[in-house]
Amino acid sequence: MSNVPGAQPASIDDRRFGRSIFGFATQVLALTGGDLQKLRHDPMELATRAAQPVLWLLLFGKVMAQIRGLSPENLRYLDFLSPGILAQSVLFVAIFYGISAIWERDLGILHRYLVSPAPRTALVIGKALSASVRGLAQAVIVYLLALVIGVDVSFAPLNIVGVVAAIVLASSLFSTLSLIIACIVKTRERFMGIGQVLTMPIFFASNAIYPISLMPGWLGAVSSANPLTYSVDALRALMLTGGVSVYGLPLDFAVLSLTTAVLIAIAARMYPRMVV
Repeated sequence: MSNVPGAQPASIDDRRFGRSIFGFATQVLALTGGDLQKLRHDPMELATRAAQPVLWLLLFGKVMAQIRGLSPENLRYLDFLSPGILAQSVLFVAIFYGISAIWERDLGILHRYLVSPAPRTALVIGKALSASVRGLAQAVIVYLLALVIGVDVSFAPLNIVGVVAAIVLASSLFSTLSLIIACIVKTRERFMGIGQVLTMPIFFASNAIYPISLMPGWLGAVSSANPLTYSVDALRALMLTGGVSVYGLPLDFAVLSLTTAVLIAIAARMYPRMVV
C-alpha cells in the first residue's frame, strides 16, 4: 500500500487530524474538570438550588393542578409541569454561569486561560460542559421530586439518554449566552441585573407551565422563537411515559444544537474582550 501514490501523505494527515481532535478534547475536559473542582468544594450550591424546583412542584404545581384546561386532556397537570420545571431549573442555573467568568477575570485566572495554547472555542465549550453537569444534577433532583408526587416518569434507556442530551444542549446554550452577556457588561452588578431581567421573560414566554395554545397570538409567536420552548418540548416527550413532542424531537434537537453552535462561535470571538 505504501507504493500507492498519495497513500502515505493521506495517512500522515489522518494522524495529525486525530491528534488535533484528541488535543482539543483534552483541553475542553481539562477546563471542565477545573470548574467542577469548585463544585466539589462547595456541594451546598446544589443543595440550595434544590429549593426552587421543590417550591414550584410541591406548591405551585399542587395549586394549579386544581384548575382545568392548563394541560392536555390526557395528561395530568403535574405530569405536564414536571419537564417544564426541569427546563426552568437548567435555565436558572445556566443563565447566571457567566458570573464565574467575571470572578476569574478579577482573580487573574482568565488571563492564564487566554495565554494558554487552548483555542478559545475549547475554553467556551469547557465552560458549557461544566454548566451541563450542574444541569444534570438538577435533573436528578426533579426526577426524585416527580416520583414523590406520582408523576409517570419514563426510565426507558433511550429516553434517559435523550433527556441527558437535551439537558446538556440547553445548559450549554444558556450558559454560553450568559458568557456573552458577561463579556459585554463586565461587572458583577450589571450582570446580575441583566440575568434577573432575562430569566423570567424566557421562562414565562415558553411552554414550561402552560401550553402555547392558551397564549395570545403575539406571545405564541415569541414562544416559538424561544429556545427554552424546544427544550421543554423535548423533555416532555422523553421524560414522561407516553410523552409526545408537539414540534417533533428532530426539530427540538436541531434548534437547540444550531443555536448552541452559533452562540459558542460568538462567545469564542468575544471571550478575550473580557480582559480589555
